[in-house]
Amino acid sequence: MTDSLLSKRRLVSRFVKIGKRIGYSLWLVAIILFFALFATDFDGPLVTVVITTLIVGSVILLPSIVLSYAVRAAEREDRAQRLPTEN
Repeated sequence: MTDSLLSKRRLVSRFVKIGKRIGYSLWLVAIILFFALFATDFDGPLVTVVITTLIVGSVILLPSIVLSYAVRAAEREDRAQRLPTEN
């Protein structure tokens, strides 16, 4: 396997980790705000913040999750090709 392919995979993996952290953090903020608004009156601009954080978190999280599965599958495939076949 070429070095450039491994470096690209590491770069994608790094961005995936960052994207997951940001996406899940935005979901956490939305959940906390939702329950805070649920305990109060559900009025004001915070409702817009809850909706926005859910949408932005989802948009960031979706490709991060898909790419994390792709990176793991590629690494599994590499390990399988490196192992000698036993017959």
